[in-house]
Amino acid sequence: MRIGIDLGGTKIEAIALDDDGTELYRHRVVSPRGNYDDTVAALTAMVRKVEAKLGCEGTVGIGTPGAISPATGLIKNSNSVWLIGHHLREDMERALSREVRIANDADCFALSESVDGAAKGAGTVFGVILGTGVGGGIVINGQLLRGANAITGEWGHNPMPWPRWDELPGPVCYCGKYGCIETFLSGPALSHDHYDLTRQRRSAEELARRAGRGEPLAEATMARYEDRLARALATVMNVIDPEVIVLGGGVSNVDALYRRVPLLWDKYVFSDAVSTRLVKAKHGDSSGVRGAAWLWPA
Repeated sequence: MRIGIDLGGTKIEAIALDDDGTELYRHRVVSPRGNYDDTVAALTAMVRKVEAKLGCEGTVGIGTPGAISPATGLIKNSNSVWLIGHHLREDMERALSREVRIANDADCFALSESVDGAAKGAGTVFGVILGTGVGGGIVINGQLLRGANAITGEWGHNPMPWPRWDELPGPVCYCGKYGCIETFLSGPALSHDHYDLTRQRRSAEELARRAGRGEPLAEATMARYEDRLARALATVMNVIDPEVIVLGGGVSNVDALYRRVPLLWDKYVFSDAVSTRLVKAKHGDSSGVRGAAWLWPA
């Protein structure tokens, strides 16, 4: 049995999978925001509850915002700031008396969709999160690519490529730089872009609906977003040339992206033809927690 845990800023979700990926049990609780010790206790209690429910012990994988620094072993780059600077893996292993595997939540998303999701069978997969933030993960031949600095797939903190004159210097990012991809492609960024030009507050979902009905202002906002997404993905394609790109996060529910973006990225990709497929995540919001379970291979 594999136990996967998705450690989010607002909730902690656990899932148990059998060897073929069938869900055996699922449980979620509210995250103890702002308190590291309470977070470790909550994670430990989740594992104990799953094992008590199913009557057996399982492997444990955890998907977390941020990553474990190879240099220090401490959590870094997490928007759940109370995790930063702590030995989360060591503390969980001590609490559970067994090895625990931990990966960035976007990496877990990519792994899940590669193992038994929308990109199953593909050799090279780029998993993309378009949500409150923008992140990604890379899976090659079923193996998560971790990288020397534990930042593989952090495309959201590269600058928007081929910027238009009115995109410079770009919005300020929480990382301290300007014009990061995340500041253009996150869900809040899409809404803010529309507000800047129209003074109308619209969610990504509402903008997509209005654009689908032919509302000019919403159509213009979505057209800007689609071109920016095409540019940003083209830079990834020029580096790792994935067979499949899988979208997750709230903005991934905009169905028009899967039709329109591949029509736009050809002019940015350094190739005479582009066969990369752009697909929606099969497991949706469950991809992260399933991927955490799959950190332990068969």
